[in-house]
Amino acid sequence: MIRAASLSLGVVSLLVAVPLSSLLAQSITVESLDPTEPPVIIEQPDDEVFSLSPLQDLGRVTSEEVTPVVKGTGAKLRGLDRLNGKTVDFELENGFSVMFGDLRVDLAECRHPEDNPTGEAFAFLSIYGDQTASEAPLFQGWMIASSPALSALDHPRYDVWVLRCKTPVAESGATE
Repeated sequence: MIRAASLSLGVVSLLVAVPLSSLLAQSITVESLDPTEPPVIIEQPDDEVFSLSPLQDLGRVTSEEVTPVVKGTGAKLRGLDRLNGKTVDFELENGFSVMFGDLRVDLAECRHPEDNPTGEAFAFLSIYGDQTASEAPLFQGWMIASSPALSALDHPRYDVWVLRCKTPVAESGATE
């Protein structure tokens, strides 16, 4: 594969064409579009300068904290129809499906940390392009409420994301 870039130096336009495999080479040749101009050779510094090894040992990570998670009874999702700009909120129980436009959204399970049931929810969703789910899913995986773009549905018209998990406390009408 060849990567090309355009470079202007005064009146002369240069075209840099470098094979990707030669990026680790010691020199790069820049050829001018003007045949009277000599090629320019750029020398690469030593590979040690570009080393990805750490300069010092960072030691052991001691700040890791494990938060216990709780399985919710379902999830509250939001869907956006980009064509008309309307959003729809819908609640879904674990193991059930809902149709949103042309999409079928299946919720396998919703989980949340013990101490934060509303903000850090994550749900395992399967989203299909038709009601029968005869083709491969358009999306299948965990969606995280606090970071919806981290694992998102890639669809030209619809967008679906997780808002929160449903909890027994929230379903009974008590405040969380």
